[in-house]
Amino acid sequence: MTDDILTIEEVAKYLRVSDRTVYDWAQKGEIPAGKIGTVWRFKKSEIENWVNARLSSSSFKQDDSQVQLKNILSPERIVFINHSSKHDAIVQLADVLATAPQIKNAPELTSEILKREELMSTAIGKGIAIPHVRLSSVTDLVMAVGVCRKPIEDYQTIDDEPVDLLFMIAAAYNQHSQYLKTLSHFCAKLKQEGLHSSIVAAKTEQEVFSLLA
Repeated sequence: MTDDILTIEEVAKYLRVSDRTVYDWAQKGEIPAGKIGTVWRFKKSEIENWVNARLSSSSFKQDDSQVQLKNILSPERIVFINHSSKHDAIVQLADVLATAPQIKNAPELTSEILKREELMSTAIGKGIAIPHVRLSSVTDLVMAVGVCRKPIEDYQTIDDEPVDLLFMIAAAYNQHSQYLKTLSHFCAKLKQEGLHSSIVAAKTEQEVFSLLA
């Protein structure tokens, strides 16, 4: 991943918070930042590492019962992906996610997911990426899962490992808390020993669903 320099506005857009919140965090030293003259600037890689650490931290840990898989995922929204590029894999998975009744604007979903990836990679390391977005056109949190038969080499991962599992999450714009809990839940769950390799080796969508459940 390149160390692109981000502005307060770009970091705020990525984190889905206000510019003022990012400014306050920077002033208090709560987010990695530096000043060029009188202007705050942020390294792309440092912000991503900070986000991953926050999602894995105790501040976002929650009882697994709070994330009911059957309410947000079904075997019909699990797909085996044969594309080897990030763009094509994301588009295919977004098309699958758009079949959910909670998604009311499929073109917007695909467009915003891709814009989000352009701003900063959603790869969290160890072959896993969690592309995610909150939109006013989404009525409730929902997800789709992509198992990549060809590992994606161009995902800009923090550990330089290719991506072979994609968890795509879309939520309503007012679901910030549930959105973070779901992200945290899957970040934690996928650390379970052997789960990743079992999902990648699965033969059917139902088998993947059962492993996640």
